[in-house]
Amino acid sequence: MTDCPDYFDSLVRRKIAGLWYRNMWLYPRICRHLHGRVLDVGCGIGDMVRYRAQTIGVDVNPKAVAYGRARGLNVHQMQPDVLPFPDAAFDGAVLDNVLEHLEKPEPLLAEVRRVLRAEGTFVVGVPGEQGFASDPDHKRYYSGTELIHSMRSAGFETLRVFHQPFRSRLLDRYLRYYAIYGVFRRS
Repeated sequence: MTDCPDYFDSLVRRKIAGLWYRNMWLYPRICRHLHGRVLDVGCGIGDMVRYRAQTIGVDVNPKAVAYGRARGLNVHQMQPDVLPFPDAAFDGAVLDNVLEHLEKPEPLLAEVRRVLRAEGTFVVGVPGEQGFASDPDHKRYYSGTELIHSMRSAGFETLRVFHQPFRSRLLDRYLRYYAIYGVFRRS
């Protein structure tokens, strides 16, 4: 979640294969854990918002928000670490490849916890080793254990951790798009 111009440009230049992967493999897997009204934090150009009904997106990048709105998506501008919604407004939240961009994630995680209803579900995805190393804007690496610890410290209990496309030490080291996902609940 960054406001640098390269971020927006990289999103709109993505390959069709990446969109296919998200729509056919990743989003169905994530959406199994979500119900009701969901907030996609760091929504980029709104792919998840477009994919899943009852999903609202927020991003700090004004170009990404304008692009999403021009496509008719329910996306909103946010200030860093401030979600423009009332307390307990969502049944679920998604933070997909955002956490690693934050030096200090605690304020944003507190905001997510604030806008989630009691027992709300929170899906967080972070890149593996190769993906983390491939972006100079990445600030903090999370192994599965570190992700669980960070979420516990922020007031979330772990329901499940899974790897995309599947758990593999080899893919973690050499595949840029390998990722770790955690499903958490507001405790």
